[in-house]
Amino acid sequence: MPTFMNLPSQRFGLLLCILLTKSYVVTTLLAQEETVSVSKSVEELAAEIKPSLVTISTKGREGKYQGVGTGFVIAKDGLIVTNLHVIGDSREFRIETSGGDELKVLGIHASDRTMDLAIIRVEADDLKPLDLGDINSLAQGAPIIVMGNPHGLRNSIVAGVNSGIREIDGRKLMQLAIPIEPGNSGGPVLDMQGNVHGIVTMKSLVTANLGFAVDIAPLKALLESPNPVTIDKWLTIGSLDPRDWKPVFGSQWKQRGGRILVGGAGAGFAGRSLCLYQGEVPELPYEIQVRVKLDDEKGAAGLVFFSDGRNKHYGFYPTNNKIRFTLFEGSSVFTWTVLYDRPFDGYRPGEFNTLKARIEEDRFKLYVNGELVLESTNRNLTGGLPGLAKFRETSADFRNFAIAKQISATDLTEQEQTQISETVGNLPPLAEVTPATLSPLLKSPRDSRTILRQQTKQLEGRLAELKKLDSDIHTASVVQSMADYFGAYEKELAEAEDKSSVSIDLVKASLIIASVDEQDINVDAYVRQIERMVSDIKATLAQESSNDEILVALNKYLFEDNGFHGSRFDYYHPANSYMNRLLDDREGLPITLSVLYMELGNRLGLTIEGVGIPGHFVVRQTDGDAVTYIDPFDDGRTLTLDEVKSLATNNRPDQFDDRFLETASAKAILMRMLNNLLGLAQDDEDKEAMLRYLEVLMAIDPTHVQNRGMRAIVRFETGRKQGAVDDLDYFLDTRPPELDLDQIQRMRDYFNR
Repeated sequence: MPTFMNLPSQRFGLLLCILLTKSYVVTTLLAQEETVSVSKSVEELAAEIKPSLVTISTKGREGKYQGVGTGFVIAKDGLIVTNLHVIGDSREFRIETSGGDELKVLGIHASDRTMDLAIIRVEADDLKPLDLGDINSLAQGAPIIVMGNPHGLRNSIVAGVNSGIREIDGRKLMQLAIPIEPGNSGGPVLDMQGNVHGIVTMKSLVTANLGFAVDIAPLKALLESPNPVTIDKWLTIGSLDPRDWKPVFGSQWKQRGGRILVGGAGAGFAGRSLCLYQGEVPELPYEIQVRVKLDDEKGAAGLVFFSDGRNKHYGFYPTNNKIRFTLFEGSSVFTWTVLYDRPFDGYRPGEFNTLKARIEEDRFKLYVNGELVLESTNRNLTGGLPGLAKFRETSADFRNFAIAKQISATDLTEQEQTQISETVGNLPPLAEVTPATLSPLLKSPRDSRTILRQQTKQLEGRLAELKKLDSDIHTASVVQSMADYFGAYEKELAEAEDKSSVSIDLVKASLIIASVDEQDINVDAYVRQIERMVSDIKATLAQESSNDEILVALNKYLFEDNGFHGSRFDYYHPANSYMNRLLDDREGLPITLSVLYMELGNRLGLTIEGVGIPGHFVVRQTDGDAVTYIDPFDDGRTLTLDEVKSLATNNRPDQFDDRFLETASAKAILMRMLNNLLGLAQDDEDKEAMLRYLEVLMAIDPTHVQNRGMRAIVRFETGRKQGAVDDLDYFLDTRPPELDLDQIQRMRDYFNR
């Protein structure tokens, strides 16, 4: 009989694997036999879990707490988990234990908008935490229970099963065969041993007995990498800056870099609520303008002017598919005078519409989408503040509010829209169709329908082209903005003897980049936000602060006080590359966080430059001969040179190149941001997005051969043949030495065919 030593090596290895596997299985079974937990009854679990549940209510209109959500304790010393949507941004909320005691909220220990999670820090040291389970250990079909406060019915419990994992809106969620109702949000999903496996986040709109929950993995990741914000700072997220706006009569007014959102009824009569502009108002005559979109055309929202700060003002707004102009002289409907209330053909229901009021000494001229709706000589009110208004339960989105001596019209007139529409085709409008029109088509209905479907397809193709042209116009405007802004910087740089004295505002440049996707960005509003951030940091410093003290204050402001952090769960989401979204959501990529860090630091008097190492982006602060590397993506952590080298080479320092540490130029930084977006679009095979980013890249560097070549191909593949040929003609004219011009000519001939 052969011994182990006499077996061929392959057979010996195989036998060894079998023996080890059997040993492992036996050991595992024994371990499971020792550690298996006994399932508990629903009654037992309800009694055990109840002390760990909390009720969360938010403050609504008139200062009253309303809307009940659920949370649960995960740490004895005061950590509570719920959904982010339960507490919302900049809204006060109250937490009560199952016994009715109110807990003092200290701050938000961690939050993530994508996964709809929030971990709240409260003042406590003797809470009863729930144990966190492992999603991988909860089998499909396993029994579960959910506890919460549906419709305010506190500490309710319902049993069901885990239906499996589903991907919804890019998130992996647990599907629950359980009825979920308002108030369940934030509640724990538990196995029959009392371990938490998920957090309830939404109910199904299709059926009553179906809900969804965030699994436990993102929660554990948040605990490992929190982004704490104190409660006073949390209440400022998304809130209106009092230097710009003053809400009157309640409602939930929020701001995101010039975009203002409102929801909920105001405390004024008929749910009226105002948001009055606090900036400088020009002398008469002047104009105010805003783009507004209503969530429901039965609602009402628009412009106000000559407001006394309370009940008196003029209002100009759409409502019920009409345009209304009203004089408000008091708090009730008996003091209101409707001066104009008629349908207007130029108004576009369900879309953004531009409202403009020209306010002169003796009259008001009121416009919708560039067309004059009415002139009014009513002079019951002769002065006051301009602003915005909404009525009833209307939710509205206001964009691009402007006030100036004169605002140029940008919307097409009705006549211009008609002229463009006539180019689509000669089919009769539906309004002109009669039974007699259809009669000839009834001789051969099948053939008639085939021809109509062919024409429909042609019209749909033209519609797709028009949508592309609409996108091209927007992209071209962004390209022009970038070309003007970056071109002026490069011209100044070329002419300056001292190159170090020339700088560019990278925040503004990166906002221009973001605007190619995030339309209607108010760049100036975000730049003002940066200046105010600098002012807020300076306010914490002594008059003669050292560079080290300034750096500490900068880090504290960004990462401790305001919770800016690197993206953890959806790193490759395009929003992480947009500067406006970084300022709004406080989450981004290494390069966007580094640009923000550099611009704040340099405005504070520090010398900070970008270092674009492969696969990451860090910054370098110099103070005399001292050099410090900092990683804004990792909460401003200081890096040693060896750590930088390790990051640059993926832990292979022998592959390090000294050129990795070169200072990143403004051009390199902006092109890297665009190339990040271009790479994501390539991965998604989104050629329209690819073209947008290539157009802006070419505005920064028109001589870039590879980008121009790629643009030529993408232009051709998206139907823009002439633009593609123009790019190839550029190569044939300039004759770059690295290109095969014969191949370029053949490609040009192919494009023309």
